[in-house]
Amino acid sequence: MVRRLFIMATLLAVGSTLAPVARAPFGSLPDGTPVELFTLTNARGIEARVMTYGGTLVSLRVPDRQGRLDDVVLGFDTADKYAQKSIPYFGLIGRYGNRIAKGRFTLDGTEHRLATNNGPNHLHGGVRGFDKVMWRGEPVENGVALTYTSRDGEEGYPGTLKVKVTYTLNDRNELAIEYEATTDKPTIVNLTEHSHFNLAGPGTRDVLDHTLQIDADRYTPVDETLIPTGELAPVAGTPFDFRRPTAIGKRIEDTHPQIAIGRGYDHNWVLNRSGSGVQHAARLADPSSGRTMDIATTEPGLQFYSGNFLDGTVTGKQGQVYRRRYG
Repeated sequence: MVRRLFIMATLLAVGSTLAPVARAPFGSLPDGTPVELFTLTNARGIEARVMTYGGTLVSLRVPDRQGRLDDVVLGFDTADKYAQKSIPYFGLIGRYGNRIAKGRFTLDGTEHRLATNNGPNHLHGGVRGFDKVMWRGEPVENGVALTYTSRDGEEGYPGTLKVKVTYTLNDRNELAIEYEATTDKPTIVNLTEHSHFNLAGPGTRDVLDHTLQIDADRYTPVDETLIPTGELAPVAGTPFDFRRPTAIGKRIEDTHPQIAIGRGYDHNWVLNRSGSGVQHAARLADPSSGRTMDIATTEPGLQFYSGNFLDGTVTGKQGQVYRRRYG
């Protein structure tokens, strides 16, 4: 399987040669395992930093309307902080992003049982998903390629899965994330990236005034444990209608039962697609800074999560406390 995701800033850069990818130590995990950090920059000074622990996008520095750079990704100042058991998901998610009902699935007539680490369900790859493993990083043109081999039976999944995730940054201010995976026996895989974004800066306030537009006429309702019911419901007339730019906070306290289940937004939108390839999916904008982020993808759906379970118990970059809906 191969999938691609593009995150694009709206400030276009002039044509120029990209700076080499910088590679440097980034401290170590609590057990002493060294972590590396790769820094990608383009001609306008936009900078993305990716570390080998969890394949995590550590920071993304982009300009506001005055050209001032700031970091728009929540996280921590040192690698060891990402290894804390109590932190939210910040890295690459696998083998399987989102929830698997009751921690089990059947493939070719065989039932496979997984950890139930989110109430009755399996979430984001299990107890030790891909966001909690060490990846091997190597510089590539304009970016970094991260590789990881998940052995047969890891977290209960069948088959040895060889994964490659490549981050690249170009002079069009596009941060591209490309996922590739091969397996030696039938398995399931659903790779994604789980950064929390705040276009106003490094988590100093909530994102409720950010405007969001999603190219989707339908979404997938969930049951009380956030498992999709199988219905593809229209967004029209509901708080899930983001077909036009709408402030995230405008309807997030609505009495709609799906909002109550998710404690906000934690749902999949069924993207309006025509044909294959990378297509526009969503736009996020912060009116205070003027920053705008576009997302394009090869995938049929997009999960929008409004930071409902950030609870003020996590202290991130520069001592900022990450409260509910801060990303």
